[in-house]
Amino acid sequence: MTPATLFAESWGRFRGPNGTGVAENTGGLPVSWSNEKNLVWKTPAARGSSCPILVNDLIVFTGYSGYGEKLDDPGERDSLELHVIAISRNDGSPKWTLTLDPSPEEQEATPRVADHGYASPTPCTDGEKIYAAFGPSGVVCCSLDGKEIWRTSIGTGVAGFGAAASPIVYEDLVYINAAIESQSLVAMNKHSGDIVWKVEDINRAWTTPTIVTPKNGTPELVMHHKELIRGYDPKTGEILWTCRGIPDYVVPGIVVVDDILYCSGGRQNRTIAVQAGGRGDVTETHKLWEVTVGANVTTPLFHNGYLFWSHDKGMAQCLNAEDGSTLFRERYESRDRVYASLVLGDGRLYAQLRDGTCVVMAAEPEHTILAENKLGDGDEQFNATPAFDKGRIIFRSTKAVYCVGTK
Repeated sequence: MTPATLFAESWGRFRGPNGTGVAENTGGLPVSWSNEKNLVWKTPAARGSSCPILVNDLIVFTGYSGYGEKLDDPGERDSLELHVIAISRNDGSPKWTLTLDPSPEEQEATPRVADHGYASPTPCTDGEKIYAAFGPSGVVCCSLDGKEIWRTSIGTGVAGFGAAASPIVYEDLVYINAAIESQSLVAMNKHSGDIVWKVEDINRAWTTPTIVTPKNGTPELVMHHKELIRGYDPKTGEILWTCRGIPDYVVPGIVVVDDILYCSGGRQNRTIAVQAGGRGDVTETHKLWEVTVGANVTTPLFHNGYLFWSHDKGMAQCLNAEDGSTLFRERYESRDRVYASLVLGDGRLYAQLRDGTCVVMAAEPEHTILAENKLGDGDEQFNATPAFDKGRIIFRSTKAVYCVGTK
């Protein structure tokens, strides 16, 4: 099997194929598990909040060490190290670690910063290389055996929350939302790391850009930030269209369904549906609906005509994707905060909570809980969105990576 074929079966970026959160060819995912049941393996890992990705026989994620690992005793700032880490998909055994020196502009480990850490953006892969972002410490490209190929600065600005936007790769370019680092959307040559183009008016966004191909057949790069949703020419950065967006900062990713974009965010929670493919100001012509429901942090998931969220304030919610009407909003029993976004496999929704609880729900417009499962020792946080590996689920906490499955 070629690397490209293996990559096609893998979970190669934040929330899997084009950021949908939907797994294909899962082959019998577990519904129930614990520290004793259906736990295939557990591997200690450096602290971090980035999600695991899969490529060839590897699980790849980022982490940090040496500073900021304990809120009450952060250590010495000069001891901070950043890591790109690979472990075995089969048994979780360590494969390699690429260690990087941080930028001097990395923030001090205040309680707010340390709560999320210095390794929150999720890496991505094209099946041949890995691309990982570390905010003011730049974007690094490495080989599948952990050798650094290039490293590019995207700016050194910081914000209280820290870095979070994940890179994506499309054709020959790597894209990163650098709103925090340089108020920019940046496109880099994936072979050299050279900046090919940059848009410099991106405001208050931690979201990951996405690719959509409208009915006219011309791919667009779409970015959502404070006040604006925009479509760009992926090759040049030319603005193709603009739609009025959410008047607040934006964290959730954009969900693409054919040529419809579902964009959410803001502290007061809003969701906008807009059709791609227009030109100029499309607010009046291509915006389909807008509602005051959504989430501040987590990205929605589309399935069978419905939008589902695992809301960051500890709720499951569902909207009708056709008109934005609310179908249910139900609080999780544990009431814990949520940073991970929903994923779907075998027709079931998996909602990971920060305390290690994963709520398994039916992907239906009636709220139905199928199981509640718990991993961890109670002293670790599960901030990362899980990844699917055929019949297994990969979870990442601030202490370890867990693989659950029935085989």
